[in-house]
Amino acid sequence: MRKPLVALVGRPNVGKSTLFNRLVEERKSVTSDIPGTTRDRLFADSDWNGVLFTVVDTGGIEVYVPKAGKPQQTALEASVDFVKEIRAQALLAIEEADVVVMLVDAASGITGADQEIAETLRRSQKPVIIAANKADNENRQFDAIEFYALGLGEAVFPISALHGLGTGDLLDAVVSHLHNAPRENFDDPDQGEDTSLKIAIVGRPNVGKSSLLNRLLGEERAIVSPIAGTTRDAIDTKLTWEGMPATLIDTAGIRRRGSIEPGIEQFSVIRAFKALERADVALLLIDGSEGLTAQDTHIAGMIKDANRSVVIVVNKWDAVEKDEHTLNEFTKIVRQRMDFIDYAPILFVSAKTGQRIHTVLPTAARVQEERLIRIPTSELNKLVREAVLKHAPPSSPSARLKIFYGTQVRVDPPTFLFHVNDAELVHFSYERYLENQIRQKYGFLGTPIRLSFRTRTRSEREK
Repeated sequence: MRKPLVALVGRPNVGKSTLFNRLVEERKSVTSDIPGTTRDRLFADSDWNGVLFTVVDTGGIEVYVPKAGKPQQTALEASVDFVKEIRAQALLAIEEADVVVMLVDAASGITGADQEIAETLRRSQKPVIIAANKADNENRQFDAIEFYALGLGEAVFPISALHGLGTGDLLDAVVSHLHNAPRENFDDPDQGEDTSLKIAIVGRPNVGKSSLLNRLLGEERAIVSPIAGTTRDAIDTKLTWEGMPATLIDTAGIRRRGSIEPGIEQFSVIRAFKALERADVALLLIDGSEGLTAQDTHIAGMIKDANRSVVIVVNKWDAVEKDEHTLNEFTKIVRQRMDFIDYAPILFVSAKTGQRIHTVLPTAARVQEERLIRIPTSELNKLVREAVLKHAPPSSPSARLKIFYGTQVRVDPPTFLFHVNDAELVHFSYERYLENQIRQKYGFLGTPIRLSFRTRTRSEREK
């Protein structure tokens, strides 16, 4: 079940990135007094009163600035020049979000850009909440009343994203709207869950994602173009492979941070992110003719952070000048630079010629099978005992780590809980050692596995 999405929208320099950092309790978004600092989309999960949702920090909607020699316009007149861009971005935010938080600046009052954004949001069926930021004193909190004139929502929330003032009330309102939203918005299984194998095709622009989709389908279902960025939506296509229903999700290319243009292209990244979130397996496409790039590695990190299974697909292999060492050398580079997903299988294909395309779907299906493996508790604990005998756990001057027992608490992705005497004694290297021991016996090809360690209390040990 996907998490609901809360989008922060507004003109530049009203404090969206600061509020984002406050809501997710991390400094993930770059903040600056210079308008337009945020040029891409940042996503992170937030939890308020037990309700988990995803927050997206958006770039500011640019306001018209008159050129030299051109007569000065009022704010409202200036904003009309950008009405298409304003509405395009606001409409896309509405389309993707379950709740929209519109940020305004309590210090500067209503601007023409605020009015244009509000005009579009007011026509939507999505809940909109106004947050009047920078209201860090009583006068500004009182001044925030003027934003009722925008005609959005039931209340205006004066906040200070920098100091955290009023953000609790704002989050209460967000969660209230999420509780009241139709359950089908979040893929409620009671509404008929899609049980097909969902495969997201992800990668940077122009690596051949749509071409691969067409080759897998055997027909021209997606528009293919040599111009980077042709696909802006995440497109679902159903098919049946060897009797198994599957859904192929073609996504927009994910550019490197700082290279995403404001407007529609920015929101295509939201769609790619959401496609990845609802997928079972991701096909990470790499352009073999260009080699591995830093952005390929960044996207691999996104897949891992989303706990999705992955198959690395090196496309355009027909365009690579090769000798008997080329494939092994390329594989070595991928393994070295993407060592955090060293469990991922690597396929070398050509969507253009069809070379080894027949291996893609079987590999994705096998990876999904591995994602659903469940290890019996007795077998897991036998493996752990043998692992401890081969390599003793770490210790501190006063204690040594003891693993009492472990159990697999879930699949999809496989998650293991180990009860220990002191979770603080678990070093990352030993956690990785245990993961490798599990993989050595049970595989989990292409699938991340999660290990969690819980300190067992004295009363639990005495039972």
